[in-house]
Amino acid sequence: MKNNEIENAGKELYRSMVERKTIEPLSKTYPDMSIEDAYRVSLSMLDQRLLDGTSIIGKKIGVTSKSVQTMLGVYQPDFGYLTNDMAFNSGEEMPIKDKLIQPRAEGEIAFLLKKDITGPGVTVADVLGATECVMPCFEIVDSRIENWEITIYDTIADNASCGLFMLGDNVISPRKIDLATCGIVMEKNGNIISTGAGAAALGSPVNCVVWLANTLGKYGISLKAGEIILSGSLVPLEKVQSGDSMRLSIGGIGSASVRFI
Repeated sequence: MKNNEIENAGKELYRSMVERKTIEPLSKTYPDMSIEDAYRVSLSMLDQRLLDGTSIIGKKIGVTSKSVQTMLGVYQPDFGYLTNDMAFNSGEEMPIKDKLIQPRAEGEIAFLLKKDITGPGVTVADVLGATECVMPCFEIVDSRIENWEITIYDTIADNASCGLFMLGDNVISPRKIDLATCGIVMEKNGNIISTGAGAAALGSPVNCVVWLANTLGKYGISLKAGEIILSGSLVPLEKVQSGDSMRLSIGGIGSASVRFI
């Protein structure tokens, strides 16, 4: 893609987010789009958000579990950026009606970093050593692409389909729990809707952060101390709407709850 096409696509996605109106898949508008082009579009969209006064507070990894890959028809991970206006605390009401277009909830484990991590060559031991704590997390993904008709190029360009996220209050050192075997239970409106385990995300959420650090290293980007890293969903995506309530519990870590308005 040409530079002006990258810029235009980023602005189009930004307008879609602000106006809450979907657009046609970028992979159809720009059939020659590459993975690198898609990440450049994502950065162009991010630039528009930063001009609006938001700031980067972390990064997210998407499409890590087989259930999500199958649901979306996207079969490799991607990453996006978290900004301060996306973040909510457990128990708060989340205004998805005013902020999102076609939201779906995920349950996952978030990492809070205490040291920078720079790839390539990052290992599991490096990630564990650089992590202050982990906590339960809701990520409410959203797509600016009509009817979630996405390819890997569309979701990458669209900031890895990121919407909003909510962190639980309970935190624990990642060295005190087996992140691969810990179980998760998701409830919606008082009913259990799905269960899973840490192994659903590339074998372990730690592996997801390793992948992210090494992938970003290729672009000269580090994971920074103080950043929140969302490691990918452990359960299938769940459509949500205003009025729904959800709770997730992760064995050995804790819980988080949210009400959507």
